[in-house]
Amino acid sequence: MQCAGAIIAAFSLFACASAQPPGDETPTIIAIGDLHGDYDAYESLMTEAGLIDRRGRWAGGDRIFVQTGDVPDRGPDSLKIIHHLQRLQRQALRKGGNVITLVGNHEAMNVTGDLRYVHPGEYEAFKDRNSRRLRDAVYEANRETIEAASLEQNSALASNEIKMQWEAQTPLGMIEHQQAWRVGGDVGDWIAANPAVAIVGGSLFVHGGISEKYAELSAADINQMVTEALIAHDVDPTSIINDEAGPLWYRGLVRREEAATGEEEVTPTLSVEEEIALVLSAYDVDHIIVGHTPSLTGIIASHDGKLVQIDTGIARYYGGARSFLRIENGVLYAHDNGVVTLIGDTP
Repeated sequence: MQCAGAIIAAFSLFACASAQPPGDETPTIIAIGDLHGDYDAYESLMTEAGLIDRRGRWAGGDRIFVQTGDVPDRGPDSLKIIHHLQRLQRQALRKGGNVITLVGNHEAMNVTGDLRYVHPGEYEAFKDRNSRRLRDAVYEANRETIEAASLEQNSALASNEIKMQWEAQTPLGMIEHQQAWRVGGDVGDWIAANPAVAIVGGSLFVHGGISEKYAELSAADINQMVTEALIAHDVDPTSIINDEAGPLWYRGLVRREEAATGEEEVTPTLSVEEEIALVLSAYDVDHIIVGHTPSLTGIIASHDGKLVQIDTGIARYYGGARSFLRIENGVLYAHDNGVVTLIGDTP
């Protein structure tokens, strides 16, 4: 397994939370929200935004591209998107640009083994001619444990029935998927090296939101804590990567709802307006840009443009608007299904 220090060091290569390019003006910023395994939607928006050419290579020059997390789950092509983003990170740096990919709650879920929303196509992407042999080897190495657990549930099961059930629950490619997504695997190491919070051009980008609870922490502190929690494979519900008030999960800047009976309730002491003002002041930014909470009709700017929601359900699973945010000379533009709308005041 790659050591924690190496992963944290890699973080500085692509994901410096508040790095700005030289000069007085920040280059144009393009931001896209949750992708959820839909490569076609991702590719079409990247092309429309002028970030890639017909061969999928970086064409954005010195532009800064921010993807606000939730690349995986619900669709089949997360690995394809991840590999492309990894190539773009290298290509953009050579052209004076930057590609910043944030950690979302679904990245953290996959890293820590919560596979509830993994699309079957995700496992297919990892399947190869050795997958059946690997699955058989894993079963044999764990046969006693698997059989004991199955017999606890149903003592009448025969050994061949137990194996058939286990294979049905462990499709080919699933073991390779889990190996890749754990820290120490290619995908897991990349996720752990990415930030949860990025400050670019006077805007704070975060997947879910920053709550009052975390606003006292710097962006660097939050990113360090998220990296360490991913490396530790932390499944504690109070961990920063699992906390409902944490940056990967928090929805309180977008909406306030009473928790269902039996659920732990996140109860902010501040109003939405007060909490947004607190975050803007704490990070010295003009806008908070979030994904996570879908707005299927397009990008929404609220609270005088201080909060911008860019998860528009672009993946086929949701069927929402195909959208990206453009920030140019401090002015915000929403691109929704090819229609451009000014959503920020001229500075």
